[in-house]
Formats: sequence, structure tokens, C-alpha cells
Amino acid sequence: MAKKAAKKTAAPKAGKAKAVEMLLVMSKVKGALRDHGMNVASDAPEALNKVLYDLCVRAAKLAQANGRKTIRPYDFYV
Repeated sequence: MAKKAAKKTAAPKAGKAKAVEMLLVMSKVKGALRDHGMNVASDAPEALNKVLYDLCVRAAKLAQANGRKTIRPYDFYV
């Protein structure tokens, strides 16, 4: 059985920020916010995803700085 070719993504254009893969299930996030009587703007998911991505990067750097390859819960709270 042949392997499927990996999806190719467009290279980011010069001067623009690199696109970040969606890490969230936005229907769940929107549902949680709507449970509090809030509406969700169309550009809010992208912003929240960037915050989560940045948090993951910081946690990984902290773990590496402490000589670990395992992210611990406290790596997210710095």
C-alpha cells in the first residue's frame, strides 16, 4: 500500500508572520464563551490560537533551559 503524500502548505510571504496551525477546537471554545452569554468575533479564534502557540513555545524553552525534554504543568505558569 502506497503512502499518501504529505500536504504541502504555501510558504509565508516575506515580511508576513508565519501561519500557525490551528491547535484549538473552535466549536468547543465558542461554546464555552457562549455559555457565558458572549459572542465570538470572526478573528478571535486566530488570536487565541496564537496565544496558545506562544505559550507552548515558552513552556518548551523553559523545560529545555532546565535540562528536560518533558513539559510539566508548571512550565505553563511562568
